[in-house]
Amino acid sequence: MTNVTAASGFSRFSCWWMIFRIALEERLAYRGDFALGTLMRFLPIITQIFLWWAVFESVGISGSTTGRLAGYTFPDMVAYYLLSMLGRAFSSMPGLASTVAKQIRDGEIKKFLIQPIDMVGFLFLGRAAHKVAYYTVSTLPFALVFFLCRGYFTAGWPPAETLVAFCLALLMAFALGYLLDLCIGLIGFWFLEVSSLLFVYMLLNFFLSGHMFPLDLLPEPWHTIVDYLPFKYLAYFPAAIFLGKVSPDELWQQLGVECLWLVGLILTARMLYARGLKRYSGYGG
Repeated sequence: MTNVTAASGFSRFSCWWMIFRIALEERLAYRGDFALGTLMRFLPIITQIFLWWAVFESVGISGSTTGRLAGYTFPDMVAYYLLSMLGRAFSSMPGLASTVAKQIRDGEIKKFLIQPIDMVGFLFLGRAAHKVAYYTVSTLPFALVFFLCRGYFTAGWPPAETLVAFCLALLMAFALGYLLDLCIGLIGFWFLEVSSLLFVYMLLNFFLSGHMFPLDLLPEPWHTIVDYLPFKYLAYFPAAIFLGKVSPDELWQQLGVECLWLVGLILTARMLYARGLKRYSGYGG
């Protein structure tokens, strides 16, 4: 019985490994175009630095190392933006929700109904392969940008415990971003077309994740409201950990809350998929 269970587990692992490898090879098939698209994402860094310089200059503290805006000096703000960009690189899932909705609308998901492959796991491995390919291409540009901007990290490297929490927050941001986009895509079982809903979600995601600005800048009660939402874990939270904006007492508590969000979204995605399949009809070959 034990041997049968072990063989079944090995067979399942081999299947998932094969899916991951094929997805990775697919991503790297057009590596020239993929690399160019990846490098173009670094251009907004320059405009964002000039934008925040203009903001700090408008309040007369651009040249000061002690003048603060909501607790951030100008170097802190640039460091925050670079770190939030790193967080977004983990949590963003371009095209996932729209692809899932399109597959539902066009009937392509019936392949998951006649093959012993779980759609949720299949898509997750595809996104994991995408991120591996992305960081294979972008590691050197990221390292170069952080090296050139090292002067903005005035506090230096954080302690080892903080670095571990930072890496953990990035990995959880990837899972959280995947599940949020997946849930939006699975709503396609009911509405077929989710473009408008996706636009609203992307807008909220962009502002409430902290990618545009640190969430500390929000006034009350908006700051408290946003604090209860999962969006902050996509970009703001990892950056705040690295910069020491999260106290040690609050750090692991917040990571626990993020875990609860992950569990809740896994259950939600599973429920949407199971109930959606009951409504789904596929015809033809």
